[in-house]
Amino acid sequence: MRSIKPFSLNLITFALLGTCGSAMAANFGIQNANTANIKTERYECKRCVEPQGYTGSVGVSAGMLDADDNHANNQFGTGNDGAVVGVNSDLAYQQSGYKAKVQAHQLGMDNGFVTMEAGKSGHYKFDVDFQTITTNQGSNAATNLWQNNGMLTPSEQTRTLDLALQRQRSGIGFEYDFSEVLGLGLSSYARYDREDKTGHRSASLTSPRPTNFAEAVDETTDKFSAGVVLDGANWVSELSYNGSRYDNNMGDLSLPYAYDVYSATPDNQAHQVSLSGQYRLASTVLSGRVVTGRMIQDQDLIQMSGNPIQNWDGQVDTLSSNLAASTRVSSRLRLGASYDYNKRDNRSSVFDFAQYEFNSMSGAFKQNTPMDIERQTFKTNASYRIASGYRLQAGYDYKQVERSYGEREETRDNEFWSKLNIRAIDKLTLDFGVSYGERGGSDYQANELTSDETESLMRKYNLADRKRSELNASANYAPAEWLTFDLRTYYANDDYNATELGLTQAKDYGYDINANAQLSTSLSVYAFAGQQWIDSNQSGDQASMWQTEINDEFINLGLGATYSGLMDGRLILGTDYLFANSSSNTGVNGYNTDSANVYGYGSYYSYNHSVSLYGQYLLSPQMAVKLAYQYERYFDTDSAAVTPDSIPGLITLGDLNHNYNAHQLMLTFSYKLK
Repeated sequence: MRSIKPFSLNLITFALLGTCGSAMAANFGIQNANTANIKTERYECKRCVEPQGYTGSVGVSAGMLDADDNHANNQFGTGNDGAVVGVNSDLAYQQSGYKAKVQAHQLGMDNGFVTMEAGKSGHYKFDVDFQTITTNQGSNAATNLWQNNGMLTPSEQTRTLDLALQRQRSGIGFEYDFSEVLGLGLSSYARYDREDKTGHRSASLTSPRPTNFAEAVDETTDKFSAGVVLDGANWVSELSYNGSRYDNNMGDLSLPYAYDVYSATPDNQAHQVSLSGQYRLASTVLSGRVVTGRMIQDQDLIQMSGNPIQNWDGQVDTLSSNLAASTRVSSRLRLGASYDYNKRDNRSSVFDFAQYEFNSMSGAFKQNTPMDIERQTFKTNASYRIASGYRLQAGYDYKQVERSYGEREETRDNEFWSKLNIRAIDKLTLDFGVSYGERGGSDYQANELTSDETESLMRKYNLADRKRSELNASANYAPAEWLTFDLRTYYANDDYNATELGLTQAKDYGYDINANAQLSTSLSVYAFAGQQWIDSNQSGDQASMWQTEINDEFINLGLGATYSGLMDGRLILGTDYLFANSSSNTGVNGYNTDSANVYGYGSYYSYNHSVSLYGQYLLSPQMAVKLAYQYERYFDTDSAAVTPDSIPGLITLGDLNHNYNAHQLMLTFSYKLK
């Protein structure tokens, strides 16, 4: 059965406003000041005049790309081998309160954008934007299945293509302020966005035999939003609507000898209405939000018996609300609390579906079970200034989740946390944090309504009992005006103490270091380094008990320099170097053998070197040329590489690993208007 496609809606949230001082017997607020006799023209800033007319710059970039693999497009953003041309601009226009702006970057290339805005300050604004995004998953994917009009047709000829997606995003928006017209703090906005996605991506089907193929993509997503905002002296409120509609122009797929072997992502839509507000009273800020929504999917479904269900009535209603308060009790103490409620009510249709076994249909039927989820979250916090430059924060978070027809119908998370901020040491700032949390809940049991799981010792990690401890620290040190250091480190440990089969422990720890130096008025340098380790342990039971240890490691390094003092300040030189490395190793102990032996699944390994050199020369105060060269060395591999021999009858897309060198040379000409 197909599920509703996940969707994303951007809801507008309100940040807490700063609080005012305590009330006094006499009101000396600035709003009560007598300004009738003040000659304001004497205090006008003669230098604070916004430039009128056109300002900014325009330019064009042209260059060449030489790459062994089109995966390099993800780094360079300029397309396949050959010549590339793009337009750049950062233009602004202002005259008598009217403003306009045009920004563009590599417009005309595979990854570029343009945005345009126009309007009158404090009255209205109109904007339009367009963006192209191209991502490459793998080059030279080999397949003998040709897709045409919903049919996967086997062929003796092997077709080679890129697993790449091209997105074209466009949008239009409008804002209007009614304050001067109505005499109220009322404004409104509306926006429409559209994304068209085409290309190919990897997909797979299991019947009649395991097959990987290149799925053609042709889909459209439309998003709508509109709202009104009403505000007063110490309050603000908003009523808004957000909606999305997804249309898949590709249908279900069939083989010449088997119909409906692959179910395409179904069309769907979602709608949300939100009412939010915030009120400030003396030293207290109150805010709230209520959101109601509906997700709809009404399309035919494929059944394994071959008889589709027409006009599937899929519907999920959502409701969420939030209440938050923050108050300053004294000059040293501030208190805060919030409550969130979320409910997901699945009202989809219920049908009998044939059950599938490894080799054939079982003949049994079972109804789909609509699952509902209800979440409640309560948070409270306190911030206390111990002394000048020392602040201590602490809080408690509680989350309760109820799931109908789940392996665990209720989970409860409790977390205590604390932070210490130190600003009293000259040239040094320090932040420390610690937290501890536990998750428990109702009895865990394998539920036949939701899965075929029958092993009572198995625990899904997102539902299992867990104890989590976390530490973090950061520091910023500036020993001189020209030199700064930043350091951040963290450690987290998850202990699934009640799990016999599944994830039993996970650790996540690492550090990040940054350094910046202005060695002279012309020369600046930077460097950074970071590492992260994720270690996890799992256990299982297939013919015999086994344990596996997974070790993931990530490294990021970089350094660069900029020099701007050559040829009377006309020439700017710069260089950047980036290195990224990731590896994953998996070892298995005791699977179908003596527990003393350890068998490894092999390791996944990838690295990337990127070097860029550039020079910019000012031909005149208005004109400049920039020559940039970029090199990338990319490599990744999977030593556990799955081949047709690994699984009998398996059909793959070939070797999709990457191992290439890429070079890009780009010349940019820019003209500055003022």
